[in-house]
Amino acid sequence: MARIAVIGAGMGAMATAARLAVAGHRVTVYERGETYGGAVGRYEREGFAFDTGPGLLHLPAVYRDLFVKTGKRSLETCVDMAQADPAVRHVLPHHGVDVALPGASRGGVAAALDGAFGQGAGERWNAVLGRARDAWDATRRPLLEEPLPADRRALAADPYPALRRGGLLRRRPPTLADVAGRELGGGLGEVLAGRVRAYGIDPGRAPASAAVLPYMEQTFGSWYVRGGMRALADAVHERCRERKVEFVFGAEVREVRTDAGRAAGLRLADGSEVAADSVVCGIDPRLLPAASLPWPREAVPARGPDLPSRLTLFLALSGARPPGTVHRTLVHSPGLDVTVLRPDDPATRPGAAHEAVTVTAVCGPAGAAGAADAPEPSPDRLLELAGQAVPGLRERLLWHEAHTPADIEAATGAAGGSVPAPALAGAGGRLLYPANATAVPGLYLAGGWAHPGGGLAHAGMTGALVAGLIVEGAEFRGSQ
Repeated sequence: MARIAVIGAGMGAMATAARLAVAGHRVTVYERGETYGGAVGRYEREGFAFDTGPGLLHLPAVYRDLFVKTGKRSLETCVDMAQADPAVRHVLPHHGVDVALPGASRGGVAAALDGAFGQGAGERWNAVLGRARDAWDATRRPLLEEPLPADRRALAADPYPALRRGGLLRRRPPTLADVAGRELGGGLGEVLAGRVRAYGIDPGRAPASAAVLPYMEQTFGSWYVRGGMRALADAVHERCRERKVEFVFGAEVREVRTDAGRAAGLRLADGSEVAADSVVCGIDPRLLPAASLPWPREAVPARGPDLPSRLTLFLALSGARPPGTVHRTLVHSPGLDVTVLRPDDPATRPGAAHEAVTVTAVCGPAGAAGAADAPEPSPDRLLELAGQAVPGLRERLLWHEAHTPADIEAATGAAGGSVPAPALAGAGGRLLYPANATAVPGLYLAGGWAHPGGGLAHAGMTGALVAGLIVEGAEFRGSQ
């Protein structure tokens, strides 16, 4: 039985801890804050409750597998999940388009898009997502289910089978913006670009393979955990406790100790030292002092502070949520897209005559997720666009609270409140993350700052990868 020290109590770190504990290791999690979950938090006021991080879960199979592998009770017996259907509503005020797309129905999506954008729009959309499926099939295992290979050249190339017609530039691979403009065009192209931009990814700089993100949503669905996504963090924390994982809160890690070139424990902010046979860093490793250990260049995330963050508004509304309201709406406008979440969940509101709404937009650094001259979003602008999705919003608004990048930084420690996106193939490999095993023996990286990147599912997947590497060794190649 080895002693494992885990830095941080985010979702990826807890997923790793639970799997290692099941394998017979003694696991202790050291968290600088006073609670677990990282970005998956909850804000409550006057009977209203809001998720401070992700509002929906994509690829729920990652957490289903976690619960199957770590205990007798399945994910569905620990949390109440419901698939969002319609999956998403798109509102494009400048095009006069308002369309809801069904969940996990290729034909239904095509029919809805034909009705909104004209005959043939659905066929063009499904053709793009069909090519995205090819990219998904080519990279699913190396980009999500296996440790990052030492030779990353295959993942540096874009797997999206771009069309060889219509003037696509041959001197460089097409970007996602090229695909949106040339293969879809007009408002339909804006829908694709906006779906990718919501992840904090600039369509103008992203490879065409970024189309796998809306492909995953359409294929595997979007899921909501009743009680809010914080309930998922509660369930993972409880599973860790059931497996005898120990949590130490208010314990800021100052450095990773090494002995003979191998990770040997931690030094905490209070000066105390912790011995360990292996260390799992579940936070951005650059939060540790550079002198704390000899970080190899390839082990440090290249994008952290340069990643965009989120500006979120929590809206307390009078009046009941209308029947048939779509859970998630994307409002697209030139220079800014906002996501409006309206869960049908009594746990989020003080009574049936009220509604809790969350509005989110990607923000900063300048140009990270959109045009370089695009203005930073403001609460007033978010409210204005949210009004396109929620009729009578201003009249119903009781109060609103802003959750800023500074709030995210305070909760997670991420520089500038950065929110990592999932890893993507292409772009010469610049959208990949550091491998889970580092050049320092005994030191591993988990969570959204490591392969395969950010988002609930991808960060959760680091648990399986890191646990596999520690339990089975460097020869571990992922679950078969």
